[in-house]
Amino acid sequence: LVAALAGLFAGTGTASAELDNQMSLVDGGGRTMTIQQWDTFLDGVFPLDRNRLTREWFHSGKARYSVVGPGADDFAGTLELGYQVGFPWSLGVGINFSYTTPNILLDDVSLSPLAFDPLGSIITPNLFPGVSISSDLGNGPGIQEVATFSVDVEGPEGSVAVANAHGTVTGAAGGVLLRPFARLIAKTGDSVTTYGEPWNMN
Repeated sequence: LVAALAGLFAGTGTASAELDNQMSLVDGGGRTMTIQQWDTFLDGVFPLDRNRLTREWFHSGKARYSVVGPGADDFAGTLELGYQVGFPWSLGVGINFSYTTPNILLDDVSLSPLAFDPLGSIITPNLFPGVSISSDLGNGPGIQEVATFSVDVEGPEGSVAVANAHGTVTGAAGGVLLRPFARLIAKTGDSVTTYGEPWNMN
């Protein structure tokens, strides 16, 4: 739970924020569910393993949702982030996605200026917790969908952001295309998904 909270940040946006794509749906209860992707950026880099069949990238961006209509304040559901992965040919392609961020847990720390002693209350053994997922995509060519993040949400609006989340695809012959998506799923089963433009990881 701590690692998930460290890797997922609620945000209100900045003046430079840019809306990439969005989709809306009227659910069975008459509420309008809207999901958006903001500031999506996938930075393809030279793979550290120097393998011609490996693609490596860093992902930053934000997903926002809003619910309008009767009972919007009582909305509860799940917000997902992920990719559709397209590859021309492979032999047992595996996709690995991970997100790490430094964090320190403090236990029973007084915030009083006279008693504040954070170094005496550190309980986190590893300063770099992470959220990770791996999936075997099988033999190509093909398109696979992989949900990399999933977080429970409540209320009429909210957002989740990631910064420099790390992903790799190994064993892919030819180019790899990534289409990022964000999905809002209500507890009632209604869902709406928005897809971004494909990013070429050649």
